[in-house]
Amino acid sequence: MSKIEILQVGPYPSWDEERLNENFVMHRYFEADDKPAFLAENVAGIRGIATRGELGASRALIEALPNLEIISVYGVGYDAVDLAAAREHGIRVTNTPDVLTKDVADLGVAMMLALSRGMIGAERWVRSGDWAAKGLYPLQRRAHGKRAGILGLGRIGFEVARRLAGFDMEIAYCNRSPKAVAGDWKFLADPVELAKHSDFLFVALAATPDTRHIVNRQVIEALGPEGMLINISRAANIDEDALIEALQDGRLGSAALDVFEGEPKLDPRFLTLDNVLLQPHHASGTYETRKAMGKLVFDNLAAHFAGRDLPTPVL
Repeated sequence: MSKIEILQVGPYPSWDEERLNENFVMHRYFEADDKPAFLAENVAGIRGIATRGELGASRALIEALPNLEIISVYGVGYDAVDLAAAREHGIRVTNTPDVLTKDVADLGVAMMLALSRGMIGAERWVRSGDWAAKGLYPLQRRAHGKRAGILGLGRIGFEVARRLAGFDMEIAYCNRSPKAVAGDWKFLADPVELAKHSDFLFVALAATPDTRHIVNRQVIEALGPEGMLINISRAANIDEDALIEALQDGRLGSAALDVFEGEPKLDPRFLTLDNVLLQPHHASGTYETRKAMGKLVFDNLAAHFAGRDLPTPVL
């Protein structure tokens, strides 16, 4: 029996490549110089797409593959997949939730601590000889006992809040509705009110057309000149122009960011700011989690073509 053909939109770690190549015919779309010609040559046989969260699958790509049945996303976010086009053509979509939740929450809290305590600058202070030459590093701000706001109390937001409770923080959250699991955490229905209530505001909600720029100028200004914004969700949830302007003129104290519009080519203004911590979209970047994500990508493809229930369906 011949192997099923899959369009691979981006590279994966070697252990995932080996498993996929062993079980499917993988067409490496991302390596093609002439992508329309590449599709034209292989279009008839392709029945699945293996992609990554930030790469997704556009309507044009979906409609160029008449025999497409499934799109398997490596990542929890699937906003870069044209879900409307997938629905119209009866195409299944899967992602890799849960397995990355705790790593993403870990990085969010780590960014908060690193930025509030000035750990990056303090390390440079030691390495440069400034500690010996100039004395103690400038005082920073504590994290424990402060007020934390979680915008989006889904899987990741819940794990962030659970960790912050260990820092004796007062926790509030904004969600579509109150959550029973939140215990004594305070529910606030409005993102602006949440920002006013927070010293640290974590953005952890899924990206949808409705959440685009939900962190707007009003939310940023409500957080204020001593507040910190931490984004471990999607760049589209934040108005980057408003964020950069507020960081430049001091209307926002600081920001810790793992995601950016147009990444990896982020807005160069970010590189000029000393009140922002920049990370290369690696919240899920541990060996353990990436291996689990890759297995789910494969498991979803294998289940679909075997006629079994999908492990983690979106559509």
